[in-house]
Amino acid sequence: MEGKQVDLLLDWLRGSNYTVVFTGAGMSTESGLPDFRSSKGLWKQQDPSRVASIESLNKNVEAFIDFYRQRVIGVHEYKPHKGHHILAKWEKEGRIQSIITQNVDGFHQMAGSNRVHELHGTLQRVHCQKCGREESNERYLTGDVRCECGGIFRPNVVLFGEPLPQEAFQNALADSERAELFIVLGSSLTVTPANQMPVIAKRNGAKLVIVNMDETPLDGMADLVIHGEKIGELLEKLDSRLP
Repeated sequence: MEGKQVDLLLDWLRGSNYTVVFTGAGMSTESGLPDFRSSKGLWKQQDPSRVASIESLNKNVEAFIDFYRQRVIGVHEYKPHKGHHILAKWEKEGRIQSIITQNVDGFHQMAGSNRVHELHGTLQRVHCQKCGREESNERYLTGDVRCECGGIFRPNVVLFGEPLPQEAFQNALADSERAELFIVLGSSLTVTPANQMPVIAKRNGAKLVIVNMDETPLDGMADLVIHGEKIGELLEKLDSRLP
């Protein structure tokens, strides 16, 4: 990243009274978790409509359980990276006000962030699709996914065919409208309606910064675009220069 980009982003961070960070798959892949939509992503290996949907839960339950068991194992094998920890530090210091995330690994909370709007749910908890009973994801590690009521425990994630959780969505919408600085970290910005948050922030007067390895459809409306930079290294570079 060029020095003038660092200086500009630092100036905006220092001057903003309400900064919102939006994270996508690129934030998680730096921890080692596989992504979904890249050339080597999970959806190139499996059809999401067959393994991560309501229909699969109801009609193809063994494949559903096997897929999500591997994902739960993944979030136990990996951990938050330095970028997650820096964002948590910035929240405590009052530099950022909230995080909106498309990720379901729960790493932001594990790193210490408190105000996190999980648009696509979380793999950290599961609930019975029949009676609603909620538990930790340990159920998927042991393989004991049957509830006493006869239902199946499923992760608290948004499946294909389901709406986004309304509370998280409404809170994310409110923070996007309020933001003075909106920073996207590691999202391709191709998934709706989540990708409307940066648009809403920009239309309400926020400075929009997009940090992603590749180009995104919203680069043209951003005030600052940074490609090819590791998120953890970028945040570390910025943090080292903040008072």
